[in-house]
This record gives sequence, C-alpha cells and structure tokens, in this order.
Amino acid sequence: MKNNLSNIKKAINYLNNNECIGIPTETVYGLAANAYSDKATLKIFNLKKRPKKNPLIVHYYSLDDLKKDCLIDFNFLKLYKKFCPGPISFILKLKRNSYISKNVTNNNKMIAVRFPSHKLTRNLLKVLKYPLAAPSANLSKQISPVSKSDVVEEFGKKIKFVLDGGQSKVGVESTIVNLIGKPKILRLGGIERKSIEKFFINKNKTKYKKKKIVVPGQGKVHYSPGIPIRLNVKYPKNNEAYILIKERKFSEDNFYYLSKKKNLKEAAKNLYKTLRIIKKNKFKSIAVEKIPNLGLGETINDRLIRASKKLCKI
Repeated sequence: MKNNLSNIKKAINYLNNNECIGIPTETVYGLAANAYSDKATLKIFNLKKRPKKNPLIVHYYSLDDLKKDCLIDFNFLKLYKKFCPGPISFILKLKRNSYISKNVTNNNKMIAVRFPSHKLTRNLLKVLKYPLAAPSANLSKQISPVSKSDVVEEFGKKIKFVLDGGQSKVGVESTIVNLIGKPKILRLGGIERKSIEKFFINKNKTKYKKKKIVVPGQGKVHYSPGIPIRLNVKYPKNNEAYILIKERKFSEDNFYYLSKKKNLKEAAKNLYKTLRIIKKNKFKSIAVEKIPNLGLGETINDRLIRASKKLCKI
C-alpha cells in the first residue's frame, strides 16, 4: 500500500507539471494528462502521433466532478447508475464555462467521458483538481496496451512515468454511447450491446456510426499489430500464427488461445496481449478462427476487422 501511495504522489507531481503519464484502467492502459491544460493535452497527440481531429476521452472520479463540465440527462443517469464506474464512455454536451481544453474535443461542443473502475486510478482521480484526458497508451492505430510493460514497450524513455496496476481486467476499450439526441452506440467495447440497449427508451436495435470521427477508435484502420490478419479461417497456412477460442484435441506451436472454453469475456481480455505475443514471436501473418458475433464476440470481431484492413483484404 505504501508503494501505491508513493507512486500516486509521483503521478500527481508529473501531472501537475503538465507531463503525460501511463495509467491503468480496467479496459486498457491510458496515456493521461490534465484535461484542462492545452500544453499537457497537446503532448498526448504528439507522443501518440495521433491526428488532432481525433478527440480524447476524459476520465472523472465522480458525478459531482463531471457536472462542472457537462450537461447530463435522464438517459445518462440511468446508464451511470447501472454501469459506473466501469468500461463505458458517454458523449455529452459541454457546458459553456467548462475548462476542458479545446485540444480534447477538437473544438466541438461535445465530449467523451467515463468513470474508470480501476482502484489505483480512482485513487489518483480522487485527489486531483482536474479530470484526466487519457486515450490508450499506444502509438496511433496500433495495439492498445494492457500492462505497464506494454506502455514502456510503446514509448520507452519518451514517457516519464507509468503507474503500475497489473494487467487490465477487461482488455478492450470502453463501449461508447452517444447521449446527444437519440442514444446510439458509437463504439463497441467492454460491455455487451444488449446490456446497454435495454436501457434505451427506443428499444429498436441501434447501429453504431462509423462515418464521422467524433470519438476515439472509429477509424477504419486501428488496433493493428502490423502483421496481415486473415479472419474466419479453418486451416492456417504453414508458419502462420493461429488464434483460437476453443481448445483443439491436438496442439501446435503456432496455436494461440484467447480462450480454451469459448469464453468470450476471457477472449476479449486476452486479445491484445495475444497479438503482442505473436508479434514478438516474429510471425509474418495471423489467421483467426471464426469467432461468434454475439456478446463480446461483436467487440472482438470489430477490433480484428479494423486491425486487418490495412495489410490484408478480408
């Protein structure tokens, strides 16, 4: 516990001096900076090599903190009560007197916000006098990090401090829900679609939009290990890494299991970790067996499709 308190003090010191640090969340690790500071938030874009038009998600400790910057309504409060803190983000309207940096929102009058459940980061947010802008702590379009070592691997000495909170429990980014107008899921994530949609007043199934980038993770190419990926593959090629979600009767050196029991929650948690291991093992291509497109399987397929588009046609 002393070590955690000492590390939190270090984190506060860096953040108060407009530096970026790595922070753990239940979804993935974030590259965090003072969301009220133009100088600090600009460093996030520069470190990640992230397009300025791609907005950042802002992390808050409490509802009272959020109310200083955003307008909230009945739909938000229903979802907040059920899922927060947790792996869900909301698109809300900014208040005119908000201190949120324009870098965060790309000069829009809306913002993506969430309340992470990771205990260490919640302890950090509780003592800060500002919320944290914190996209995933990786270079733009590459695999999101799920451990401190992943963050260090991405940035090396370019990042001065990483708060170590162990491996992320969810392993994929938060689900993003637009609550401006009719509620819509804009990005699939760590909570199943049906669990969220049952709270919408309009029960018709929503389609998350992909055209205009108003939230992170909407680019066609994203989450890429830099290796060609083939999806829905029954038989891998020679010397090709093969990702599976159900244990086979025989084993091969190129087999990589997201789960051995077709557990989609476990598979989501292990997705980015597995892609990193495959890359480190110097495979030139990846094959993935068919993953059920339901529950968190939807999220896994979404990430794999985006990861595969640049280097391999589906």
